[in-house]
Amino acid sequence: MSTYDPFDPSFQADPYPAYRRLRDDDPVHRHDDPPFWALSRFADVWAAVRDPATFSSAQGLTFYPDEIGMLGLAPTMVMLDPPRHTRLRRLISHGFTPRRISALEDLLREFVRGRLDAMERKAADGEPVDLHRDFSSPLPTFALAHLLGVPAADRARFDPWVTALTTLQDDGFTIREGGAVEAVAEMFAYFSDVVAARRTDPVDDLISTLTRAEIDGERLTDWDILGFCFVMVAGGNDTTGNLISHGVALLDGHHAQREKLVADPSLIPNALLEFLRLEGSVQALARTTTRPVTLHGIEIPAGEKVMMVYGAANRDEREFGPTAGTLDISREIPRHLGFATGVHFCIGSHLAKLQARIALEELYARHPHAGVDLGNAKRISSPFTRGWATLPATHIQPPNEGTVHRVPADRDQ
Repeated sequence: MSTYDPFDPSFQADPYPAYRRLRDDDPVHRHDDPPFWALSRFADVWAAVRDPATFSSAQGLTFYPDEIGMLGLAPTMVMLDPPRHTRLRRLISHGFTPRRISALEDLLREFVRGRLDAMERKAADGEPVDLHRDFSSPLPTFALAHLLGVPAADRARFDPWVTALTTLQDDGFTIREGGAVEAVAEMFAYFSDVVAARRTDPVDDLISTLTRAEIDGERLTDWDILGFCFVMVAGGNDTTGNLISHGVALLDGHHAQREKLVADPSLIPNALLEFLRLEGSVQALARTTTRPVTLHGIEIPAGEKVMMVYGAANRDEREFGPTAGTLDISREIPRHLGFATGVHFCIGSHLAKLQARIALEELYARHPHAGVDLGNAKRISSPFTRGWATLPATHIQPPNEGTVHRVPADRDQ
């Protein structure tokens, strides 16, 4: 019988051999402590995630039995099932539109170029450059703060909030007092004040739009908006930053693929899907069965936590063929689970892809050989996500020392 231990540091360092064993030998895996089941084949995970009537999100998204109570929060949109989830998502989507996201392109590109300038200055001064801390991670913080109307003077407050939410997740939501919980409380207090201010004095930001959103006479409550802010800060920062960092790391391990992308930046949108497939920031999330389910001859009783192991499913040879574990930025990917699927398909996918595309366009336009030093990198420790704490950059050259300043094709012309 195969072993799936998401707490094991050696597993977290390289989960993919264990994922293969799960898919091949134990596709409906039973874990005893804590008790949960794990689905690892693409077809099984795809079908389950698209069946919220059977695999419910209403009991939380981890294998902890009282996750929502541990957090001390009311359920957010990602912890709701239809029909309530459907109505809430329609209202939020009314303000969080692709058009609103696309309008950020010039602002995000200017920010990315500023980060590259800062990295080059550090390189010129002989200081170490960290791709994740100096480049990938600050971008989603900036983007979300701008969207939510956080003034520039307050944006530094985002970092401890994101760190706190990561800490709560990685420690199993067991930290009930101290810095982490205080930081989460501070975030909610801050956005409560913002929501109240926008209801009486709206401006041109997403929160103002959400306070006015209305469909068939229904409007968002303050908690609905606060819950959305929580989801965006908790789920939109480190996932997007890690998408960028994972992409650079993957390409640095496949130089022919990197040269192909540098020569033709129009490949970046498809490459992002391949990065998500191979190294998804979200490795696994749970659902709870509402009825008994039989898969591969094994019955999962009602009321059981079931982990949807996206990281395993997205490398399933049954779906992606014999090269499923190999990077191919030109791969046709008609479906994948990098943004989940079904009713809980990631509402921030447009924003994540926009940021990552701009980041890679600008990085490789200046530094076509940009890479990372994996030997001195450090991953975060998490049973649910896969990402970086530090990721030293390589081949970031100071200005006037071989740096190529090219404008990405068909951009900013």
